[in-house]
Amino acid sequence: MDTKEAIIQSTIDLIHEKGEQMDGITVREIAQRANVGLGLINYYFESKDKLIELCVERIVNGIVDAFHTIREQTENLSAFDKLACLGNMTFSFLFEHYAVSRTSILSDMRMPKDDDNTHRTYLAYLPLVSACRPDWDEETLKRKTFYLITVMQQSFLRHKVIGQLYGIDLTNAKERKRFHETILHDILENDES
Repeated sequence: MDTKEAIIQSTIDLIHEKGEQMDGITVREIAQRANVGLGLINYYFESKDKLIELCVERIVNGIVDAFHTIREQTENLSAFDKLACLGNMTFSFLFEHYAVSRTSILSDMRMPKDDDNTHRTYLAYLPLVSACRPDWDEETLKRKTFYLITVMQQSFLRHKVIGQLYGIDLTNAKERKRFHETILHDILENDES
């Protein structure tokens, strides 16, 4: 493993270990774990924050890639139920990995890229939205899928405000599931599953 990859892997390991306290990861810890000098972290990544963002992107990429497998495992469900299942899994991941998810979403918003996690999530959802609404043209499908991803991200980031305004606790799995299904019905413009 080369030095750059050793730094990345060591940082990913620390993120997994620290969980919600990942903000406390220091450059010194990363360098010690990777068995490299402190200066190499700035040399390869410019800053600890950029290194963390890269590592978070890799972590979330793995989860998004797993969505394709999950879709295959749910092939006996209706299109709506598949979409609801994927959405519930996405929301659960967001709340169970709050710090990583928040970093990923905010990074994508700050510096959007063609292959960022938001776009990869959009691509995973697009065929499911299409299966739910085969009557929609391509432009409508893309727009509504974008709405769905954006609403989920904003709901996650602003879950405390949603709790205050609507009395919905998105940290509670049952309330989160009901909320997500309501979003799906609203965006898909249907009253039935």
